[in-house]
Parts: sequence; structure tokens; C-alpha cells
Amino acid sequence: MDKVFKALADRSRRKLLDRLHAENGQTLGQLCEGLDMTRQAVSKHLAVLEDANLVAVVWQGREKLHYLNPAPIGEIYERWIGKYERQRVRALDALRRALEGESNDE
Repeated sequence: MDKVFKALADRSRRKLLDRLHAENGQTLGQLCEGLDMTRQAVSKHLAVLEDANLVAVVWQGREKLHYLNPAPIGEIYERWIGKYERQRVRALDALRRALEGESNDE
């Protein structure tokens, strides 16, 4: 999980993930379009994302397509965000019940 956090710590890598989320299966050239980075810099960022398992690569002939792998982000959500969110939802539900005069048995 450390590799995932390291990969997500960089704004440029997050931007690449956002672009893959918007349109999955892009080539290096497509990912470079409109970015203020060299092709080599984008390639290095993609290598970090691949190493963290955030990006999967599929070869189609001579083209290398990059796909977002949301599984590691889902694991972060489950471990670090989801458990806190559940408590908040329960608290809001308890508040709603109290305000509406409902008991927990209903």
C-alpha cells in the first residue's frame, strides 16, 4: 500500500489517473496530449503508477494501452475512508431517528 500512497502523492500522476478515469485505454501519445510534460516524464510517471498497480497495460499490436486499475484505490477506501464514513452515516441516522422520534427497534 505504500507504493499506492507514494504514487498518489504526486499531482501529475493523479492527473494521469483522472485522464484514464475519463477515457480508459489510452496510449502514451494520447496521455501526453495537452499536458505540460515531456513524453519521457509521462512515461516515468506511468511506470510509477504501474508499479503501484494503479495502471494496467495491454498491448494491442504495436500499441501499448494504459488502463486504470481502481482496486488499490478501493482498498484504500475500505481501510482508511470507509470505516470512518460508516460511523458518520450511523451518527446521521441516529440523529434523524432522534429528531423524528423513532426508536432503534423500528
